[in-house]
Amino acid sequence: MQKIDQYMHEFLSELNYKPILTMSSKLQGGKKLRSKLLLKIAGKSDISYKICAIIELIHAASLLHDDVIDEAKLRRGAQSINAEFGAKNAIMLGDILYSKAFYELSLIDLKLAKIISNAVVMLSVGELMDVNLSTTFNTDKNAYLKMIYNKTAVLIEASAKCGAILANLNEDDFANYGKNLGLAFQIVDDLLDIKSDEQTLGKPAMNDFKEGKTTLAYIYLYEKLNIQEKEKLKNYHKKELNINEINWIKSKMEEYKIFEQINMDLNIYTNEALNAILKYKMEDLEDIVKSMIEREF
Repeated sequence: MQKIDQYMHEFLSELNYKPILTMSSKLQGGKKLRSKLLLKIAGKSDISYKICAIIELIHAASLLHDDVIDEAKLRRGAQSINAEFGAKNAIMLGDILYSKAFYELSLIDLKLAKIISNAVVMLSVGELMDVNLSTTFNTDKNAYLKMIYNKTAVLIEASAKCGAILANLNEDDFANYGKNLGLAFQIVDDLLDIKSDEQTLGKPAMNDFKEGKTTLAYIYLYEKLNIQEKEKLKNYHKKELNINEINWIKSKMEEYKIFEQINMDLNIYTNEALNAILKYKMEDLEDIVKSMIEREF
């Protein structure tokens, strides 16, 4: 991971503008799931490290814009860039990271560039879907799944696909692995927003619902509630919830075994991911799936 950070720093240093380095130094590194995935498939090489650095710049840019859209004050337990430097600076830094990533990508390989740049287009569409779905209480599971595929899974899918191309493996198998891993990853992320506390998450718990995001747990719960309870849940949407309101939602999720229902979905996605690469016998990729499902933040 240090090699990837080194390339990211070199890319941004070439722009020769100190505020870029000042702000980018405050970016929270995260788990680098996409990079770990690509390196496990393709192995370590100069081109692999550069592709990883490019993907991490893209991912960081998407998070910068995401935090501005959500008016988030925290990112992984630290002050967000928009909170510390202002929304305008955060947006421009995101644009710089995107633009520099595309420039570096253009120097490497046309096929890889097409895969990653197309993923970024879809990622941006996913962001727009997320914003539009958050205006009302969404009850459409398919709309939610399409949104998280674009917003999250597509870049993980592209990372796995690029790794396979670099390793001369079947790109469709690894794209299928990455897609299902990405869907499961986001569903777990949404679930943790409900089940975990602020200290563990590095951001306020149940913040998604306050921001208008009707994630899978709320969609499933809505399907199970009676008419009066449905209205009650909808009235809590996009609201600052007190402890009693939070406890009511959580108790209803327990009563209707919502978490167990989501775990069944997660098993389907993880099995799809693992079956796609079963013949390659890559234990490291199996471990990535396991660690992603069992994570606490």
